[in-house]
Amino acid sequence: MDLKFFKKSIPTLALMALLSVGMIYAIYAVLTPKKKLPIYNPADVNPKLVDESLWHIHRNHKVADFKLINQNGDTITQKDYENKIYVADFFFTRCKTICPIMTSNMEKIQQVFLKDDDVKFLSLSVTPVIDSVSVLKDYAIQKGVIDSKWNVTTGNKKEIYNLARKSYFVVTDQGDGGLQDFIHTENFVLVDKNKQIRGFYDGTDLNDMNRLISDIKLLKTQQ
Repeated sequence: MDLKFFKKSIPTLALMALLSVGMIYAIYAVLTPKKKLPIYNPADVNPKLVDESLWHIHRNHKVADFKLINQNGDTITQKDYENKIYVADFFFTRCKTICPIMTSNMEKIQQVFLKDDDVKFLSLSVTPVIDSVSVLKDYAIQKGVIDSKWNVTTGNKKEIYNLARKSYFVVTDQGDGGLQDFIHTENFVLVDKNKQIRGFYDGTDLNDMNRLISDIKLLKTQQ
């Protein structure tokens, strides 16, 4: 082959190679379905985690409106999470077993999304009478809670327990939120900007925490 002809052909060959790679990538992108997080309705969740009155609901489930008090004594409602992706959990400050691990993991996720205004966090006390505002404030300071990112809350016990059982689906036992009722769960719940549940995670498991971080990032690209 003539050397001059070969040199002239190099740009053409390079362009053809580039186009071939582009076509292969385009075909792969078309044939490979994009991962999309599921939307969880009561009928999609283990019935043991769902109040019996909701078993028949197959679509349009959203977290109910709430009214809570945070570590600064401020009233917290759905408006504080409007157009936000957030992670919710249930805890109590005197817990010595799973809660410290859960809170530590939540703080780590808080750090990952520290500068991301789209992502927030919500912790609800299951012993709201004991976990007063002052108790929550001390707890928040000790655990590295950043007020603008994470509300650590108390409130009406019946409301909180109804949220756990009828909105977030995090506990297997039934109850009425009365004096003797008590719930204890390691579950983290991922909620999207439309107040829909998009994932459940074991708040004590590091692999699940990595999955949660990935799912938040994925959800951000889809909302």
